[in-house]
Amino acid sequence: MDDPYHNNVNQQMTEGGEYTYTQDGGGQDGYPYQTDYPPQEEDAASDATEGADDDEQMYEGEYQGIPHPDEIKEARRAARLEARRKARLAGQQQEEEEDNLPEQYETIMEECGHGRFQWMLFVVLGLALMADGVDGFVVGFVLPSAEKDMCISNSDKGLLGLLVYVAMMVGALVWGGLCDKMGRRKCLIYVLTIDLVFSFLSCFAQGYGFFLFFRFCSGFGIGGSIPIVYTYFTEFLQMDKRGEHLSWLCMFWMLGGLYASFTAWGIIPHYGWGFSIGSEFQMHSWRLFIFVCLFPALAALVGIIFMPESPRFLLENARHDEAWMILRQVHDTNWKAKGEPERVFTVTNIKTPQTQEDEFIEIQSDTGTAFQRWTVRHVTMLQQVMANIMSLSAPELRLQGLFLLIVWFCLAFSYHGLGVWFPDMIKYMQYEEYESKVRVFHREKVERFHFNFSLVNQIHREGEYIHDKFANIEIKSVKFEDSLFENCYFEDVKSTNTFFENCTIKNTVFYNTDLWQEKFKDCRMENTTFLHPKKGCHLNFQEENDIVIYMVSFLGSLAVLPGNILSALFMDKIGRIRIIGGSMLASSACTFLLLLSFSQGAVICWQCLFYGASVAAWNGLEVISVELYPSSKRGTAFGILNGICKFAAIIASFIFAAFIGITKIIPIFLAFSALVCGGLVALKLPETREKILS
Repeated sequence: MDDPYHNNVNQQMTEGGEYTYTQDGGGQDGYPYQTDYPPQEEDAASDATEGADDDEQMYEGEYQGIPHPDEIKEARRAARLEARRKARLAGQQQEEEEDNLPEQYETIMEECGHGRFQWMLFVVLGLALMADGVDGFVVGFVLPSAEKDMCISNSDKGLLGLLVYVAMMVGALVWGGLCDKMGRRKCLIYVLTIDLVFSFLSCFAQGYGFFLFFRFCSGFGIGGSIPIVYTYFTEFLQMDKRGEHLSWLCMFWMLGGLYASFTAWGIIPHYGWGFSIGSEFQMHSWRLFIFVCLFPALAALVGIIFMPESPRFLLENARHDEAWMILRQVHDTNWKAKGEPERVFTVTNIKTPQTQEDEFIEIQSDTGTAFQRWTVRHVTMLQQVMANIMSLSAPELRLQGLFLLIVWFCLAFSYHGLGVWFPDMIKYMQYEEYESKVRVFHREKVERFHFNFSLVNQIHREGEYIHDKFANIEIKSVKFEDSLFENCYFEDVKSTNTFFENCTIKNTVFYNTDLWQEKFKDCRMENTTFLHPKKGCHLNFQEENDIVIYMVSFLGSLAVLPGNILSALFMDKIGRIRIIGGSMLASSACTFLLLLSFSQGAVICWQCLFYGASVAAWNGLEVISVELYPSSKRGTAFGILNGICKFAAIIASFIFAAFIGITKIIPIFLAFSALVCGGLVALKLPETREKILS
């Protein structure tokens, strides 16, 4: 008869912490763990239990090698604890791998190399930056012509410049935050499209209200380009290339200034290049200039359509497959251009954090009407952007963020303030020189005379003009005070800055002239006739345009070229902090030379010197701003900093312009103080040239 306990029960634990049981052969008699011992006699087995208490009977299965139920429970409890421990270790390991995304991404970018792909992206993003630089000059160049063409008053003229900068400030804040949630490429396409559409419409706006609205919308669009461009390009660069190539990218803003100055110089003075459709629609040369300024933005928009999204943004949002495909594209493009098409992209797995925000949006998008889905999606995105902004006040970012705000504000205040002061000072000097050459005629009496020559820069006081004829002439910067015009005839007269004050006009005819109500101040008219008057404001097609302002802007933009080159070459060698601090302190020293600006030539010379010294600080500041913040907050932080820059420019333009013709000391002192303060604070910022993008 077979032994009923012939098979043993062995316990094994699976990976899930569960136990399975298997039976196999034991010793000679079927008992486990007894193969090394001699067989016992039958009596010996009963002797083993002799003397045992009835209450302390031993577990019967102990002899058959069957585990006690308590032991099984204990073993299962231990297995569960071990499984939890392994899960914790696996979670910690995954977190460490996720935390190592910056190092992993830097390694991938080093494997991809720096080559054709980065240079293509460099040109495309550079054109977008150039478009921003062009827009910064457009209003200033077209305003002298536009104010005559659309009858813009001095107060409205100031409002145009103010609203454009306000729009750029708002655009930087909004698009900087959105590019961290929607993507760099997508937001840049929106930004350039908005700028193109509304800039194009502003070319044809005949009324000042529409022109103001279109330029505001255009500024809102292009204002977001700087935060997006620097954030976008940074995420395609490896650590040892960032400082140099971001500095080269800054040169495109300079090219924007050169392009705007050169085209304005070549187009705006040529009034004959315009055309008109009837009397209501006028397309003068300054409108053609705005149209030509669209070309950089158009070229950038076409180029960015063929560029991929930032893979770092995709990885931050758990879109691994898309990021991997783009990184492989970068790798293959670069190495194929270097003559190594056989090189294989070895990255097979990228560990990134999982995000729940997008899942929430998708869940909500599956319910409700189309409008409700749209509302939920955009409200949620707005909440995410606001949360991102609030997260910049975290303890680890708070202090460096405050330092950056101070440096950005100080540099922008002095740079843009002096940028307004230089051309206005030149205009004031021109005005003083012009006023010094004014000819004054007192109590002249002219009878039966035919004025067939232009009257320029004159003042006529208490004169008498009887039976005189003014025909086919230009009257420029002429003032008639307390004078008498009797039986006179004005025909085909064009006037600029010409006024009649406290004059008496009798039996006089004005035929086809632009002398209308606004030209006569406190005048007494008797039997005066106006035939075919040219009401409103009109451009003077024969007037020579003042090209000095274009030349000043052109030379100022060109002057930053040496500073750009030097900062690009030394950004990674001596560090960002020394570049910023040294450039701002050197610029502050240049401001004292402005006290010696007694001529237009001296002002232009010191302007070029100041711009050349300060551009390195701009380059270093833009580089360190994208390196200090993590990828999920980079666009938001840069947008806020750029918005502060525009805010400082608005304040500075009002303050510095207020002292034109009054004193030079206060503007120079303000610029010097801001530069010294910003330069010293910049020395407190952390160095980032060896920092891996977080």
